[in-house]
Amino acid sequence: MAHTFPVSWLIVSFVLYTALLFLVSWLTSRKNDGNSFFSGGRRTPWYIVTYGMIGTSISGVTFISVPGNVLNQNFYYMPLVLGFMVGYVVIAKVLLPLYYRMNLTSIYTYLERRFGFFTYRTGAAVFMVSRILGAAVRIFVVVLVLHAFLPAGTVPFWVVAMIFMFLIFLYTFKGGVRTIIWTDVLQTTFMLLAVFLTLYSIADRMDWSAGDMLRVVTASDYASWFDWEWSSSTNAVKQFISGIFITVVMTGLDQEMMQKNLSCKNIGDAQKNMYSTGVTLVVVNYFFLMLGAILAVYVNERLGGMQGIGLADASGFFTKAQTDKLFPTIASEYLGLGVGLFFIIGLISASYPSAGGALTSLTTSYCIDFAGFNTRTDLDAARKERIRKTAHAGFTVLFFVLIVLLYILNNQTVIDLVYMLASYTYGPLLGFFFFGILTRYQVKDKAMPYIAIMSPVLCYILDRISSVIFGFGFGFTILIVNGLITFIAMYIFRKK
Repeated sequence: MAHTFPVSWLIVSFVLYTALLFLVSWLTSRKNDGNSFFSGGRRTPWYIVTYGMIGTSISGVTFISVPGNVLNQNFYYMPLVLGFMVGYVVIAKVLLPLYYRMNLTSIYTYLERRFGFFTYRTGAAVFMVSRILGAAVRIFVVVLVLHAFLPAGTVPFWVVAMIFMFLIFLYTFKGGVRTIIWTDVLQTTFMLLAVFLTLYSIADRMDWSAGDMLRVVTASDYASWFDWEWSSSTNAVKQFISGIFITVVMTGLDQEMMQKNLSCKNIGDAQKNMYSTGVTLVVVNYFFLMLGAILAVYVNERLGGMQGIGLADASGFFTKAQTDKLFPTIASEYLGLGVGLFFIIGLISASYPSAGGALTSLTTSYCIDFAGFNTRTDLDAARKERIRKTAHAGFTVLFFVLIVLLYILNNQTVIDLVYMLASYTYGPLLGFFFFGILTRYQVKDKAMPYIAIMSPVLCYILDRISSVIFGFGFGFTILIVNGLITFIAMYIFRKK
């Protein structure tokens, strides 16, 4: 039987968790100097970074979407996750030695030393666009769910978004990367608690043991890992290869993720972090998919299917908007107050550090890559602090504006478009870095901004033509094509 989630408990949970985050922020920022905001003093234990990165890698969108997506795509997500593990090995063996040897704070400084000013600024700008678009969608989805728990018409969406962003601004304002790392630990803990409590609650209602749950999942129609249809975007081979490259670009070439790794004491600890994160993510993602299968079985056997809980018609295929509501609906309305509370706290904890991490990394990239904190001699400590605070506030306002715009234009097409644009923009970064690592050529530096624009445009045209004429969708592998086009263009525009 469905029940209404008490709004008072939502508010209490939100306030208490926010207070806990501010306590962590205060504890981690007491002895900070200007550089600690960017590097965390390079004294963070690697196992703390590893544990926190699990929650960072599984954002609020993943927390909501992956379990529900099992309804349409079974466990086809797992080959992608196995690719992640290989990608972390590549980062540990190729990129981290480079970053530590050059003692980088912003990883895009490498591009300036290797190729020149314009390549450097282009790489940093590509990261900023990608991070802003991706983080805005993640924050939007979470704020949308929180707003949905409030009585209809009582609080405008923009008010919820403004309060949410203001609180994130406050708790990251001084602490920087060190605060983000320790709040990532909270994020991971509460997200995993929400998953395991949901599994336990359903098992209790269905009178299942842990072994029974595994047998139910294995025997269900959802447990298939591999899609061998070559034209499908979830084809296992394409998923696995894409997983490798997605990890390399969205972790190894991403300032937010690498900023945490570069806060470790030395390269050995940072590499341990990468290996451990890769293995742990396979296990954690399997539990998220297992949760999706268990939710589907529970809904079908006890609640009359998706139609019975009001999320679908009788078509048998569900839109992403419908499947995204599966976990929130069951956790908050059918499994009791305790599970509902931990779901809400898990959702909040998934969104706070993700948004805070984006704010911190964008501020770092702006200060180092555009304001010239490491190169300009005319900036004293006080002026640097003013620039950092202004940038931090500016990115907060930008996120708020984007979230409200997404709400006004709220349809699945717009959200998918934003994700597609964010994924396309990482391709030039892939080409830039690996051309620098794999060759000794110099390039015509001023041509690089044009290549960074041309490559995603060509990829989009190629993907459309391939889909229409040959019925072949590149899926996530378009990222590889994007990086390859950038690589070839850099070779063409190399210096003789």
